[in-house]
Amino acid sequence: MRPAFDSYVAPARAYPQLWRLVAGVALILLFYVGWMGLMALALWAMTGGPGFQARIETLALGSTPWSLILLLATFPGMGLGAWAAARLLHGRGWRSLFGRPAVVLRDFVTGAVLMVVIAGAISLLLFPLAPPLEPAVPLSVWLVFLPLALCGILIQTGAEELVFRGYLQQQLAARFVSPLAWLVLPSVLFGLAHYAPEEMGALAWAVVAATGLFGLVAADLTARTGSLGMAWGLHFVNNVLAILVVSAMGALDGLALFRVPDGAVGQDDLALLILIDMVVVALVWAGCVVWLRRR
Repeated sequence: MRPAFDSYVAPARAYPQLWRLVAGVALILLFYVGWMGLMALALWAMTGGPGFQARIETLALGSTPWSLILLLATFPGMGLGAWAAARLLHGRGWRSLFGRPAVVLRDFVTGAVLMVVIAGAISLLLFPLAPPLEPAVPLSVWLVFLPLALCGILIQTGAEELVFRGYLQQQLAARFVSPLAWLVLPSVLFGLAHYAPEEMGALAWAVVAATGLFGLVAADLTARTGSLGMAWGLHFVNNVLAILVVSAMGALDGLALFRVPDGAVGQDDLALLILIDMVVVALVWAGCVVWLRRR
């Protein structure tokens, strides 16, 4: 275990029992579901009962600007759950999940910049092979919602990092020596959390594989840096590109500038896009590792 990661895991060693971890995961789920329940209740109170089910379904797809913003607003419950689990079950505070603030900020910026540079360069090279795109949200609407969307994605990615690379990875590393436990297991769970057969159909498991790979990259960078900063920076830019710039999967496209037209690409083409995305993630990870070795 690297010294930086050893220091990052140290606060979790006070109470490393597995029963506390299981209870912590249950508490996170409770907070997340409870937060969504409160949001649903507020939405029902504001808009009334008729058509409420249809509005919830639209919210789940994030297919309009406000539904996407509200969907992103469901994630504070996940972050609050991670904080509650760390505090109530392990006697440690919010900062211990992130790492040292100065390191988090530095590595967040570094990760975000590397993601923009590497992923952007590869996207430009592959642009002639890209499927046809069409404008989605008018630029004027996009600019109005952009600040809210960026804040929402920052919270959403931060909450997921807190749970999977913060709480889970730290507590597993405090209990087990093997990276199979603290590196691989949270990544597998991260991938499975994105299993959505209703939306992705036959490609649902391909999305799980791609998301799991991203989780593995994020977990490795967390272990190398001893903070959530770099993983969070990569995650943030990745989701900004996928949600606010180009939507290719037919969901979460309520604020995308461009999207792939319905029926323009088949399942094989989408599978190829997922594979390319996995290659890009691997190359971004390699770039981050080279950067960390040279700084």
